[in-house]
Amino acid sequence: MRRLMLCLSVCLLAACIQNDLPYPTVKLYITGMTVEGQVGSAVISNEERKVTLELEETVNPHQVKVQTLEMTEGGTATIGPDSIVDLTKPLQVTLSLYQDYVWTIEANQTIARTFTVTGQVGQAKFYPDVREASVNIPREKGLGMIEVTDLKLGPEGSTQNGVTGVPALQWEKKGGFATAKVQVKYSDFIDEEWTLYVNLSDITVGVNSVDAWTNVAWVNGFGHDGADNGCEYKKEGDTDWTRVDASELTHDGGNFTARIIHLQANTTYVCRAYSGEEYGAEVTFTTGEAATVPNMGFEDWHKDGKVICPWLEGEDSWWDTGNWGSTTISADDNITQPTSDVRNGSAGSQAAILGSKFVGLGSIGKFAAGNLFLGKYKDTDGTNGILGFGREFTARPTKLKGHFKYTVSTINYADDAHADLKGKPDTCIVWVALGDWSEPVEIRTNPKNSKYFDKNDPNVIAYGEMNCGETVSAYKDFEIKLDYRSTSRVPKYLLIVCSASKYGDYFTGGAGSTMWVDDFSFEYDY
Repeated sequence: MRRLMLCLSVCLLAACIQNDLPYPTVKLYITGMTVEGQVGSAVISNEERKVTLELEETVNPHQVKVQTLEMTEGGTATIGPDSIVDLTKPLQVTLSLYQDYVWTIEANQTIARTFTVTGQVGQAKFYPDVREASVNIPREKGLGMIEVTDLKLGPEGSTQNGVTGVPALQWEKKGGFATAKVQVKYSDFIDEEWTLYVNLSDITVGVNSVDAWTNVAWVNGFGHDGADNGCEYKKEGDTDWTRVDASELTHDGGNFTARIIHLQANTTYVCRAYSGEEYGAEVTFTTGEAATVPNMGFEDWHKDGKVICPWLEGEDSWWDTGNWGSTTISADDNITQPTSDVRNGSAGSQAAILGSKFVGLGSIGKFAAGNLFLGKYKDTDGTNGILGFGREFTARPTKLKGHFKYTVSTINYADDAHADLKGKPDTCIVWVALGDWSEPVEIRTNPKNSKYFDKNDPNVIAYGEMNCGETVSAYKDFEIKLDYRSTSRVPKYLLIVCSASKYGDYFTGGAGSTMWVDDFSFEYDY
């Protein structure tokens, strides 16, 4: 009996110990994903726990095959390679280890559509939700002869009224417009009826929109297809008009875009479209200001404990560095510091020096690239960094200019993915991006849940970079032209990153590679 009671006590004690042990908290992340028919790379938001994919127009979004799904080590997911998923609406995926984390997979799919008729004004407009497309023609042309010259309403290879290309159409005239029905079919997942509209219009030339920046503006207008279409402008209150040169015009059927350069900031202008001898209504627009970023000359520094910071104590920080991580491993290893070695002609007395090195003691430590970036160093994950790239910024500069010099070293540290770079010269980089993210871009360098900046992220509005893989012993000017993907989208965040080792995020580079940067500035004109 006593033996039985002892056994029961031991079992109960063991059960209590087992039940009282807490499970470790391991946050699970999707670090990569590909599907069949994907365009570009997946865009992953750790904050929103969301993956956004772009699909080719011929992909059936109801049945998308997953090719790869990468996640935090040890985790499992409710989908995997070879899964067939429906991405016509957001898909919920649960990652599990000790806890469950629900992620969302979303897909975008763009179908390139065309609808043109002889003598049209401007371009056709498409309304996929109601399956309608419309185009305008001059009222004097009438609806007696409607000649469709191009038509594509579905994915490449789809049929329209049973044929590929332009089908025969039956037009029904209804006063000031005519309609025709088109049956669009593709594979086994598209069978849609579209309605085409040809409208008689009294307005045959005009301005659709103006994208006004600081010293440049884009006027989007329309006129008669095949006519001499363009734009004129003047300052509000002036008498004489200036015609935009043909070299600054681009045409797409009856539509055109005019780029107006050398404008003054914070100034109101008037523009008008012309088509042959006709002129459209006048439209006013106002240019923006030439915004800048604090401490672009890298004059302001202070020390927070052991960490050297690129801003004055008590003031707002715009720039940050990896010093918060490197000094965690070794208190004296601030990899980015101020220097009195400034460029000739500088009005200031300080610049920034970024030095790549192995941080640690003996074999215990990690390669760290000297870096400087707009944003905030958020946290250290073991010996890895968690960064927030970007500061709020809504202006649209055309160039980032500055001065740098560089001492190159041979790459002697590399992760597995960049092992082939060992023994080759290191490369420094300065890159700049503008985008419409809702928050700073999170960067994680821990291989278990890594997340890096992707210049092909659909939130990127403009991007440019400068690379140098050789020693530059004296300060040299650089100029990075920003490549804008849209003139109408307004950015919310500006990212600028400088690194003495281009692949430093992957702990790849040469110890001793050193970069100096001084006197950055923006340009707003072309």
